[in-house]
Amino acid sequence: MNPIRIAPSILSADFACLRDAMALCERGGADWIHVDVMDGQFVPNLTYGAKVIDAVRRCTSLPIDVHLMVLHPESYLDDFARAGANGLTIHAEATAHLQRHLAYIRSLGCRAGVAINPGTPLDAVREVTSDIDLLLVMTVNPGFGGQAFIPASADKIRRARHMLDDSRSGADLEVDGGVSRDTILQCRRAGADVFVAGNAVFSASDPSAAIGELRSAGMEVA
Repeated sequence: MNPIRIAPSILSADFACLRDAMALCERGGADWIHVDVMDGQFVPNLTYGAKVIDAVRRCTSLPIDVHLMVLHPESYLDDFARAGANGLTIHAEATAHLQRHLAYIRSLGCRAGVAINPGTPLDAVREVTSDIDLLLVMTVNPGFGGQAFIPASADKIRRARHMLDDSRSGADLEVDGGVSRDTILQCRRAGADVFVAGNAVFSASDPSAAIGELRSAGMEVA
């Protein structure tokens, strides 16, 4: 199993102090910075575009993991890659041409990821396991931060791990939604290796320490 990686989500950060937030993430040993892009159509919320990716890029040298919760994701890929994204994750539910867009992401020099919502079966991505560098299993319904982890997600993560292993895919298995010190271990035991955490990090009194506490909680002996 790959080592644990923690990816704080800036959806929960204070954008008035973005550089300070990035410094806290680096000090805490974060592995990636996770940026949630929402269009107000695919999900009921609206966030930010390429200029924010560029701003984050100028604040940190950490890899930027961009999660596109948008319709027609192909319209955003070039701009986000130019802005400094290292990975671009698109939703299987958002396009009829998933493999084409994943291949294009790789052609831009970015890691290609695919995300699936809680109600979407794993079969929706089974045919593209050789085209991805990351599979993101949503453990809440996307659109808002601070939601509670959906308990049935643990079994889905386990089945996703088996699917990737059976297809000999080297893709990372990422989880996003309700990740905390109380839920990270069951996700890790199920086979996840990348953990997106927004509220658990930025709502803590010491965000840097919270990153280390999450990592430790996920490393307990099963």
